[in-house]
Amino acid sequence: MSKYSLRLFLLAAGPLLSLILAACSGTADDLLNPILPEEEVAYKSSKTAPPLEVPPDLSSATLNDRMVVPSLAQGSATYSAYANSSQGTSVAVNGVLPQPNGVRVERAGSERWLVVDLPPGVVWPQVRDFWLSQGLLVEMEDPSIGIMETDWAEKSAEFDGGVLSNFLNKLSTQLYGSTTRDKYRTRLEHGTVPGTTEVYVSHRGAEYVSTGKVTRAQDDTGSPEGYVWQPRPSDPELEAEMLSRLVIAFGIKKEDATTLVAAAVDRPPRARLVRDGDGANVLDLQDNFSRAWRRTGLALDRVGFTVEDRDRSRGLYYVRYIDTDRSDLTKDEGFFGSLKFWGNEEPSAQSEFLVSLVGKQATTQIVILDIDGKREHSQTADRILSLLHEQLK
Repeated sequence: MSKYSLRLFLLAAGPLLSLILAACSGTADDLLNPILPEEEVAYKSSKTAPPLEVPPDLSSATLNDRMVVPSLAQGSATYSAYANSSQGTSVAVNGVLPQPNGVRVERAGSERWLVVDLPPGVVWPQVRDFWLSQGLLVEMEDPSIGIMETDWAEKSAEFDGGVLSNFLNKLSTQLYGSTTRDKYRTRLEHGTVPGTTEVYVSHRGAEYVSTGKVTRAQDDTGSPEGYVWQPRPSDPELEAEMLSRLVIAFGIKKEDATTLVAAAVDRPPRARLVRDGDGANVLDLQDNFSRAWRRTGLALDRVGFTVEDRDRSRGLYYVRYIDTDRSDLTKDEGFFGSLKFWGNEEPSAQSEFLVSLVGKQATTQIVILDIDGKREHSQTADRILSLLHEQLK
């Protein structure tokens, strides 16, 4: 029996089976309670979490005698413990004391981020533990550039409670399978106020879609051909949801966390594409360099580029198009197989570019350079600027 026929059979048999089970084993409410849980379905990952390693670059300047809170030194890593003890024992960093709540949300367009009144060395392990608590494993972390990224995970309902639940789990998988996956990248930046940290969360999604080809052939894994993983747009609402949960992880009440994220004040459009004297495209941001640098980093994460390095002193992000997760999604079709920025052109062997930011008082200009630091005038460079413009406008 083909997979399509099996789904039709299960769709037809499902309601009848539910009626039979309801009549035999209890009321409709008894049967629906485990199927429609009040809490949101958690993410599931199949890997095992590696042991936590203290990030050397983020901890070296923050975990010293004058900045460590006593409760943290004794093993507590919760924000509530920090807040309770900071009233009488915390030491000001450059004369700046933590705010009463210690967490606030800022916003620019669809972008939101947290500002935490703790140094990065304290925030880093808490953010890592947060992702693990959400059922998401940290697949990549690089303290030198302040980035950690989860693995791909999927949402699938789990029904607890004996033989009936086991059957329902199998039925759900057969009917719907896993058609979407999500992963999150977290970027930590030193805040504008010494001793604070800005936390950015960006979402990337994938969906399992038909190629339109009808075939019964199967690949080596037994998966039917004709379906591939393709990227789906970043979801600002998912990012906002994760920010709300992260605020809660820092000790803020759920109601207050939701209000903080929802009440973040929006700002008018602050980016536009212009041409310079040579007729080349330039992305002009109505932000000073410090804010433009942070927003550009988040935009690169949301677009899905691989940021290999960065040099803030020179205003450079080193980005590459190669997606390191493509082999995890399909054997023959990479995650970005259909996301070709070069249109009908063949992809260039040069896949690494420099995103250059130049601050000019209250504004910042972004241009694309090649690996040698020379101005890049290709169509690919223009498309990179267009993608950034969509995120930053």
